[in-house]
Amino acid sequence: MQKTILITGASSGFGRETTKLFHNNGWNVIATMRSPEKEKELSQLENVFVIHLDVTNKQSIQDAVNAGVRKFGTIDVLLNNAGYGAIGSLEAATDKIIRQQFEVNLFGLIDVTKAVLPYMRKNKEGVIINISSVGGKITFPFGSLYHATKFAVEGLTEAIQYELNPLGIKLKIIEPGSYRTDFGNRSLTMFGIEGFTDYQPTFDKLAAFASIPDRGNKNINEVAEVIYEAATDNTEKLRYPVGEDAVNLIRTKEESGDVEFKKIMMSRIGL
Repeated sequence: MQKTILITGASSGFGRETTKLFHNNGWNVIATMRSPEKEKELSQLENVFVIHLDVTNKQSIQDAVNAGVRKFGTIDVLLNNAGYGAIGSLEAATDKIIRQQFEVNLFGLIDVTKAVLPYMRKNKEGVIINISSVGGKITFPFGSLYHATKFAVEGLTEAIQYELNPLGIKLKIIEPGSYRTDFGNRSLTMFGIEGFTDYQPTFDKLAAFASIPDRGNKNINEVAEVIYEAATDNTEKLRYPVGEDAVNLIRTKEESGDVEFKKIMMSRIGL
């Protein structure tokens, strides 16, 4: 019997590549996105069901989950992939910016998970895969809101293992490093420092570091491949760092400690 995965944020980046990989491996895919009417490629693939889902709208979440189950019978794997980064100084962040970052990256992930869990509990099996980031383990300047949400995703995922493992449901965290997706264009909100000039020298250094040409791994397929591994390895392995930079940065922090790691990061950025 064909298995089914529901993917949020399937219109681009990791979500899009993962949709194609699972389809190529004979899975049914519920490929959700905010604007399915714009999708011309995935909607042509057999056993790929493209449907609207906005993680900040509970009704759209429930409608998409219900439609996916009607289409394919159940949901075996959930990939919580939708997310974005809000970058700037904490002092410059408005309430709207702060709340939206958490609504998408954390609360939306929780709401999608809660909508899918009844089907997994009924089947007494399932896999929930949450896309975190190397930024769920280490931090960069001016990423406080983004990092706060990804650290929260890490803690949430680790904790609910105790609730869901006894019900046959496994939890997985994917921690990608820097990849050349359209994250910087479509999925990055740069609200900056908004007139708080004390932060300008540090912010300028970060901007220069971020704009280095060809920075990041261009092979985003390897993230999709690790997601597929997490969905199918039938183990209780929790964390899957992806990319040499992610593996090295996480290891360096674990080995060096907080103070020394901060110095390392400041040196990398030129501070």
